Amino acid sequence: MRKEFAYADARTTGIVLSETESEIIEAAALRIAAQYAGYSLHSTDLLHTVELAAAALPSEVRRALICFRDEGNTSGTLLLRGLPLGTLPATPDRVEDEPDWTEVSVATLSQLMVMSVLGRTISYSDEKNGNLVQDVSPKRGAETRQENGGSILLELHTEDGFHPAAPHFLSLICLRGDRDGLAATVTGGIGDVLPELNEETVAALRRPEFRTRFSTSFVHDTDEEVLTPSVPVLSGTESNPDLRVDFHGTVGTTPAAQAALAALEKAVLRSLRGLVLEPGELIILDNRRTVHGRTGFFPHYDGADRWLRRSFALADLRPVLDHLGEGRIHNAITSQHHTPGLVTAA
Repeated sequence: MRKEFAYADARTTGIVLSETESEIIEAAALRIAAQYAGYSLHSTDLLHTVELAAAALPSEVRRALICFRDEGNTSGTLLLRGLPLGTLPATPDRVEDEPDWTEVSVATLSQLMVMSVLGRTISYSDEKNGNLVQDVSPKRGAETRQENGGSILLELHTEDGFHPAAPHFLSLICLRGDRDGLAATVTGGIGDVLPELNEETVAALRRPEFRTRFSTSFVHDTDEEVLTPSVPVLSGTESNPDLRVDFHGTVGTTPAAQAALAALEKAVLRSLRGLVLEPGELIILDNRRTVHGRTGFFPHYDGADRWLRRSFALADLRPVLDHLGEGRIHNAITSQHHTPGLVTAA
């Protein structure tokens, strides 16, 4: 039987940009694209210009982003609708067909303007060639992978939860929606779930008795599983904890941890919110407060498939400055000497 998620509609809330507001953002993006044609998207000068251009965002949008950045909400998500996309090429179904940022400049720069209000954009050299804005579209031959190039159900997870510098925020902007209306992006916030967990479960989730398997996109030189050291799933304050878990890749190392992980997953599944993203919609996730996934769908590989673009941000770059390579690319961390404590499964 095809496994799917049950979820409540998340489109009932969100901020809708007017046509005039969208045109103002598009004009700002086009000015930057003309000024920096031929530049890498990792150019510090370009990124600082994008941050300055975020003033083109409506004050209502910037206020909502600032509040989300500083205070969050129980679901850990925020939805913007009506962002400009510009002219788009065909949806790429092979990695080598993914476009340069200049070919999708309006969507790219609009997304980065939004992200710059939340933090400092970042990428990872292990993943998608270190691209600062990454294409999320079904790839030929990757249908059954638990990665964003697949098309089977993508299990619930915090993004790169195995990584010591996992992003604080991530966004997904929809360039093309799933024509069949099947591919729903779903989220589950710890703020919605925490009241449903008993004290024993919460205490177990706070103990360092969980290990998470590295995504295959981050492990290139071994066929063996690479796991994190034992860490907690919940951390931070009692009333506003951080969450780090992958229900496909996290395992409890004790019976109590395994039971707590199962209880958490059941509670999250009961609280899911979701939507099938439409063009111009951008969903923002507080990666410290929510898990996300995607229901399965059927790619057609005809240039008109579902196409999102993803961007990450950290609240502050200073803790990772020594690990940055070109621009905002975080250097590889999967070798044993780079990340003490990584464990290869027997």
